[in-house]
Amino acid sequence: MVLVVLLATMSSPFAQATQTAYAQQDAEQLRALFERASSRADSLLVRYRLYPLTEDETVLEGIPSSLSDGTAREYALLSGLWAYRAGEASFFSAIQYGRRSTNLLETAKARAPEAPFVLLVEGQSLLFRPIIAGKDAAAAAKRFARLAEIVAEEGVVGISQTEANAWRCVALEEAGRTSEAETLRDRMQKQDLAPLYRQFLESPPDV
Repeated sequence: MVLVVLLATMSSPFAQATQTAYAQQDAEQLRALFERASSRADSLLVRYRLYPLTEDETVLEGIPSSLSDGTAREYALLSGLWAYRAGEASFFSAIQYGRRSTNLLETAKARAPEAPFVLLVEGQSLLFRPIIAGKDAAAAAKRFARLAEIVAEEGVVGISQTEANAWRCVALEEAGRTSEAETLRDRMQKQDLAPLYRQFLESPPDV
């Protein structure tokens, strides 16, 4: 029974539609998917993809502070959403939300440390958190590299290898490994990239 549920989750058309809309920077389609999300897992996923494109704080309204029976992916996505909230909050709220995000991520890692969305969110967390809170770009690059391997070997609906490598490129640059970052970027730019990833390489996010 567990295997059946896992396979159904991995082959979710909703997850694939969300990933496609995200890569195409199609916020309107993501909003439509948000309205149609029929499960907690789908709602968390589409919120996680929609907010970075729009920075619309209403997307983060009503997110739970914890889960009683979540999967590793759900805990990781919720961690990412609280990290978004921390980034927009006042100083004291940011500390509270940041701790909440970290605790949720630790729960996700305890369940499945190499689950794809756990690796993705953990890598982003290591990249964006303040130095005093443990920022580690080199460790982030390792998480994204492992994620790229898993996607290439197993196939993961909802995350592309291009996304993993785009984040890895940013992390390598931030870690001072410029030559590796340039080699990876040059290889990726020869591909037919979706708009988001091309923009990502040409104008990476500030970390």
